[in-house]
Amino acid sequence: MRQNSLAAERRRKTVLSIVLAVICVIYVLPVLTVVINSFKQNTYVKTETFALPSEESSAGFSNFVKGMTFGNYPFWKSVCYSVVITVLSTALILLFTSMAAWYISRVNSPFCKAIYYLCVFSMVVPFQMVMFTLSKTADSLHLNTPWTIPVVYLGFGAGLAIFMFAGFVKSIPLEIEEAASIDGCGPLRTYFSVVFPMLRPTMISVGILELMWVWNDYLLPVLVLDINEYRTIPIHIQYLKGSYGTVDLGATMALILLSIIPVIVFYLICQKHIIKGVAAGAVKG
Repeated sequence: MRQNSLAAERRRKTVLSIVLAVICVIYVLPVLTVVINSFKQNTYVKTETFALPSEESSAGFSNFVKGMTFGNYPFWKSVCYSVVITVLSTALILLFTSMAAWYISRVNSPFCKAIYYLCVFSMVVPFQMVMFTLSKTADSLHLNTPWTIPVVYLGFGAGLAIFMFAGFVKSIPLEIEEAASIDGCGPLRTYFSVVFPMLRPTMISVGILELMWVWNDYLLPVLVLDINEYRTIPIHIQYLKGSYGTVDLGATMALILLSIIPVIVFYLICQKHIIKGVAAGAVKG
């Protein structure tokens, strides 16, 4: 009887491993396709999409050079704008949402509960419902530059961040903050000296998720920014077009590869912190 149960358990694990392996291949296949085609000539990208580069179809690193030098808009400017927007947006989200989540969790009032549920509700509101109004509002408030668009990202990223931070704050013993208050700490000093260091696991996981979202985002910058003056990397890739709207797919794949490498490397380094942060935030969420 025991042998039968062990055999059944082994079969279940084998089937589960096969299913997960298939899912992994499905997720990795688009990335592999981008890598393969970034080293192939444009003609062969269209006709031999899934074939490995051969001596005849290989373009070497010319696609990367062509993509970075195409047109009259420097690629390095797009990289700088993407970095500025991503860093500022992530910093704003981490600072203000963690403080808001701490206040909401500690002040148990109907108003705070309403704010919390509104933030949670904002996670399920489609962006298409507000994008035209948002674009007009951003222009009116002069939030249409790389240095001001992080305020817009703060509004869109607050829902998930507050949800995760609030769940983690509820797991922090209130007595620690009371002890700091007895020692003479005000609210700000209590937060930065006591609460903020304890938020590190969730801070890292939220930061990674928001950073990946902002770095890869295309729709919000193209709606808000003046794309003739400010182009992020996704917008720059979109404008790799020649005469009559023709697109050099080899150069496009090369720039896509350059844009996803930093995110993939950053995610692989910090993925364990995402798991820890989500688990920590779900203790009493």
